[in-house]
Amino acid sequence: MEIRNFEEMLSYLAKQGERRRVAVVWAADHNSQVSVQRALEAGFIDAIFVGCQKEVEQNEDVMRYADHVFFEPATDADDAARRAVQMVHEGKVDVLMKGLINTDNLLHVVLNKETGILPRGRVLTHITAAELPGYDKLLFFTDSAVIPYPTHEQRIEQVRYMADLCHKMGIEEPRIALNHCTEKVNEKYFPFTVGYHEIIEMGKKGDFGRCIIDGPLDLKTSISPESLRIKGIDSPIRGEADAVVFPDIEAGNVFYKAVTFFHGETAGMLVGPTVPVVLPSRADSKSCKFNSLALAAMMSKN
Repeated sequence: MEIRNFEEMLSYLAKQGERRRVAVVWAADHNSQVSVQRALEAGFIDAIFVGCQKEVEQNEDVMRYADHVFFEPATDADDAARRAVQMVHEGKVDVLMKGLINTDNLLHVVLNKETGILPRGRVLTHITAAELPGYDKLLFFTDSAVIPYPTHEQRIEQVRYMADLCHKMGIEEPRIALNHCTEKVNEKYFPFTVGYHEIIEMGKKGDFGRCIIDGPLDLKTSISPESLRIKGIDSPIRGEADAVVFPDIEAGNVFYKAVTFFHGETAGMLVGPTVPVVLPSRADSKSCKFNSLALAAMMSKN
């Protein structure tokens, strides 16, 4: 079944009857607790609060689901991050979620070369899912938060992660658009577009599983059949992209901020580590944080 919006994603998770084990790192803030409480109510997580047991136990809405709430002691936020990462190594956690801890502090532990959870050769990147008015399915895109200017090798891994997520969302043959401000390769000013050809050929050979990859395409020709028709472009994406790989963090971040400002619903997570990492921003809505937990649960499934 292809999942086309967040409501269908939540319905799918509910029908599966499986709970993902989410380690919540230092959930001293109310917003983190609310997001976790909604996921507990929806029935797709077991929550492991690393630190802040006293604060969480005072939240009656969370403790209503006490059978699915667990605690791991920690002395402070940094200690909670170290313990949560260790629990990943021990096979006790399926998803990490940031609570009231500085993002840099959490990532320092996640990316530690000796004790972290980013395997050698893997790339840390960010994927967002957006539910947009007027678009009849979810649109996935990367990277709005982590890699400033992806190398060719990093972009290959972004495509690989994107195809994997789309497959887990039930999209048998995802259409992945390699984005640019135009549909032409420009070696002089935009040398990264030269590498698009190799990625397209890798897709045709099945290196990312079943998928369709094309580019460069601008955003409108990626998601609008009418724009393709007007420009006279023949693309197998057909203006129906499931995913867009942006050229750099500036393009991805501007698009993300525009989506949220104009009332699109979003969910996001870090991929590349052993388990997905939900890293909500202070400006993210409660629904975004909740949807992000659901998206991470989808990504963590076998």
